[in-house]
Amino acid sequence: MTPPARIKCVVLDRDGTLIEYVPYLSSPEEVRLLPTVVDALQLLRSSGCKLFLHSNQSGVGRGYYTRDAALACNDEMLRQIGMGGELFDRVCVAFESPDDELGYRKPSPRFGREVIETYGITADEMCYIGDNISDLQTAASVRCAGIGVNTGHESLRSAVSADSDLGQFMIFDSLLEAATYVVGGCVPDELSGRT
Repeated sequence: MTPPARIKCVVLDRDGTLIEYVPYLSSPEEVRLLPTVVDALQLLRSSGCKLFLHSNQSGVGRGYYTRDAALACNDEMLRQIGMGGELFDRVCVAFESPDDELGYRKPSPRFGREVIETYGITADEMCYIGDNISDLQTAASVRCAGIGVNTGHESLRSAVSADSDLGQFMIFDSLLEAATYVVGGCVPDELSGRT
């Protein structure tokens, strides 16, 4: 499969994509970067991509923890990444629970469409990257490229193979593989965990 068109904006998931998945993460002390994340983000930034963060945090909507706790985990993630607080051009944290009216909670296309409009790009110039089927469903809703990373708490490959509507999405074993694919198309043999 050929790489996506020239990508200008990459929207990244947080839990299971950038940091280890912890159910209802609310403590900065539990934030741990996944392997290859810093290298992947550096690669994307050096290629000229604008980076965005889109994270579902239904624990807030469910009353399990506060908005401040969720945002403190974001701050700790940024500290560990070490690329400054301005790494992401925009951050969207969806605090709704699954029972709430759909606003920004993935798979809603609302945030992706706002990025397209605000930054004057086309859907072909955007890519969603995440570890959950909702990330790929969001990409499908926005009609942009979507790439899965098999780094979360469940096998994304298994979930995608069970959903015939999502079979067109590439799945990689690390964020660095996904980033390499986005910026250049060719993934070296040592990073060849794609489907």
